[in-house]
Amino acid sequence: MRWIDNHCHLEADELESTLEQAIAAGVQAMIDVGTNVDSSTAAIAKAATSSRVWATAGVHPHEASNGSTGIWELLGSERVVAVGETGLDYHYNYSPAGVQQEVFGEHIQMAHHQQMPLMIHTRQAWDDTFALLDEAGMVERTVFHCFTGGPDEARAALDRGAFLSFSGIVSFPSADEVRDAAKLCPLDRLLVETDSPYLTPVPLRGKPNSPANVPLVGQALAQVYDIAIEEIAHHTWQNAVTFYQLSM
Repeated sequence: MRWIDNHCHLEADELESTLEQAIAAGVQAMIDVGTNVDSSTAAIAKAATSSRVWATAGVHPHEASNGSTGIWELLGSERVVAVGETGLDYHYNYSPAGVQQEVFGEHIQMAHHQQMPLMIHTRQAWDDTFALLDEAGMVERTVFHCFTGGPDEARAALDRGAFLSFSGIVSFPSADEVRDAAKLCPLDRLLVETDSPYLTPVPLRGKPNSPANVPLVGQALAQVYDIAIEEIAHHTWQNAVTFYQLSM
C-alpha cells in the first residue's frame, strides 16, 4: 500500500527521522503546509531537500491579522503545490472575523489566478466560508482539510465540487458526525492526512503525531466505508497525485 499525507506540519530538525518512519509505514509523500510567510518559506526549504516532500504557501486564519503579504511571491516556487492553508476559524478568533474574511478572499483569488489548488481550514464558520467561496467562485481544486463538519456541511462542500480530507479525528470515539460525513464522500474525492503533530489517531492518543500514522486514518476510514484498507490507500493515493498534480 502507498499513502500520501496530504496535510502535515514537519519539523526541520526531525525531518530525516520523520521521513524514515513514514516510508517504513508506506507513506511515500507528504504535503508540508505553511500557516504564515515564515512557515511557508520553511516548508519550501524542507521540500527542496527531499523528493518526497511538497509545500504549500498560505496564511492560517489565526495569523490573518498579519496579512498575506509575501505569499504571492512564494507561490511561484517549484515545490509549492497549493495555496493555503487559509480559511476562517471563529472558534478562537485569534484574528477578527472581518480580517479573516479579507485574507481568505485574497487567497481564493491567488488560487484562481495561479490555477492552483486551495487548501481550506474552517471551524465554526461554515456559512461564511461557503458564502465567500460562492461569491468569488469555487476554485476548481478545493480541499477542506481536517474535515470536522457533519453530513450537512459535507453535502454543501461536495455539491460545490470540493474534496474532503480526513484526519485522525475520524478514529475518535466521539466523532460520529465526522464519520457520518465521511460516508457521504465519494471515494474519488477522498483524501487522508495527519495534520501532525496534532490529532494523533486511535490507538496512539496522547503521543505525538507524525505522517507515519496515515495508515491508522486509512484503517478508520476503511471501517466507515466497510471496504478493505487497500482500497482506501489506492483511491487516496490517486486522488492526491491528481489533485496536487504531483510527479511521483
